[in-house]
Amino acid sequence: MDDNNYQETIKESKINWGIENDRPIIISGPCSAESRDQVVSTALKLSEMGIKIFRAGVWKPRSRPGNYTGSGSIGLEWLKEVKKLTGMLTAVEVATKDHVQEALQNDVDILWIGARTTVNPFVIQELAETMKGIKNPVLIKNPINPDLDLWTGAIERFLKAGVCNLGVIHRGFSLYKNKKYRNEPLWQIPLDLKTRFPDLPMICDPSHICGNTENIYEVSQKALDLNFDGLMIESHINPLVALSDAKQQITPSELKDLIEKLNVREKVNHIQYSLEKLRGLIDEKDAELVKIMGERMNIVKEIGKIKRENNTIILQADRWNSILGNMIYLGEKYDLNKDFIELIFKSIHQESIYQQSLLMNE
Repeated sequence: MDDNNYQETIKESKINWGIENDRPIIISGPCSAESRDQVVSTALKLSEMGIKIFRAGVWKPRSRPGNYTGSGSIGLEWLKEVKKLTGMLTAVEVATKDHVQEALQNDVDILWIGARTTVNPFVIQELAETMKGIKNPVLIKNPINPDLDLWTGAIERFLKAGVCNLGVIHRGFSLYKNKKYRNEPLWQIPLDLKTRFPDLPMICDPSHICGNTENIYEVSQKALDLNFDGLMIESHINPLVALSDAKQQITPSELKDLIEKLNVREKVNHIQYSLEKLRGLIDEKDAELVKIMGERMNIVKEIGKIKRENNTIILQADRWNSILGNMIYLGEKYDLNKDFIELIFKSIHQESIYQQSLLMNE
């Protein structure tokens, strides 16, 4: 099946959620199904708010042994009760063919593939073959590592197996020493995926991107501004006692407030979408430039200390003229205007003089 056939298959099999496809689609519920009371209480509150899809982890893949791994099969019974009480659709993560079979036997409506599973083509192939012929929506999370081809390959394996009721979930990417986010959003990767599969529904998972509750609104709004179709946000009736990922779960009432604050703008056209992707790349380069400037100024300060200790004047005209000449020459190689290069490096030089003057006057 070539790329054009993939696109046609997705168009012809536009995902049927089994509900009104209002934007944004909200999928919510606890990270883990911990007890009947916790699951049902959370679901009842979410249902009162109009949430139509209830998620809960039944089998939880954990990074380290000894961590809570979920309730297992009994959790599926609690989800069946949620459906009976509220009429909500239910969604769970599956990682093995046994998970798939048990979930379907217990009338789970939506299956999602976790980030740890997406990284393994052998497991993905087995799951795709196990799900062959099912009509349930299947959502594929991005792999843990920032690998667009790995994510694309998982989608293609399901399509080849005839599983066409597909969507994807962007939950961010694990990088060494993340700072603001638990998993860096790296927005250009889901946007690139959207370019490859423009008709594939895309859900954002702010809970796993953030790893905390402080930034969930910001990430949710960003996702909607970038044409995402919906959000998967973890909600727990009492997050303080949650057995897994307590820091990133919000209460149903907090979720209600968040949804009311969201600005759901009209979806942008393809040209605007492409512009957003390129602007994201510019933002990354700008951040790199500022970082490099900071590192450069740290070196300037070290030079300033040496000048101060040796009672040397700040301005070294020969050195400055050499820098400017070299940068103008280098700029020509990249088709950069001479006046532009002069303006930038004169500003840098002025800041360097200022920083060294502060040192001299200490």
